[in-house]
Amino acid sequence: MQIVFAWSLCLSVVVVLISIIPLTFGRIKAGYSVENMSAPRALFDELPAFGKRAVWCHQNCWESISLHAPACLLCLITLTDSNIAITAAWVHPLLRFLYIGAYIFNIPTARGLTWASGIFTTLLLYKEGLTQLI
Repeated sequence: MQIVFAWSLCLSVVVVLISIIPLTFGRIKAGYSVENMSAPRALFDELPAFGKRAVWCHQNCWESISLHAPACLLCLITLTDSNIAITAAWVHPLLRFLYIGAYIFNIPTARGLTWASGIFTTLLLYKEGLTQLI
């Protein structure tokens, strides 16, 4: 079952990459072009509301993967095989994908719930992986 943690890690990275799509649409809508590639962050004030949320969402996706990746690796290294860890590993990328939609479409309650649930799944992976060390 160790492959589940590898898949969770890979799918979570794919979710981070998917978060680039709405960010790109926001930049295009604000007039992003080859000419202003030297300072893409200077365009932030010109972004539409969804584009600003896309920037924040993308940044949060990077923060999330920086927490989730070590949890998956811990479970891989410790040969974790609990049903809790396996479920958490599968659910995390799904929650993060839903988080992108909730953030971009400005649904604060769904965004908060998917964010908190995603963090919870990562914490579960740490807990289950560390339990194997004791």
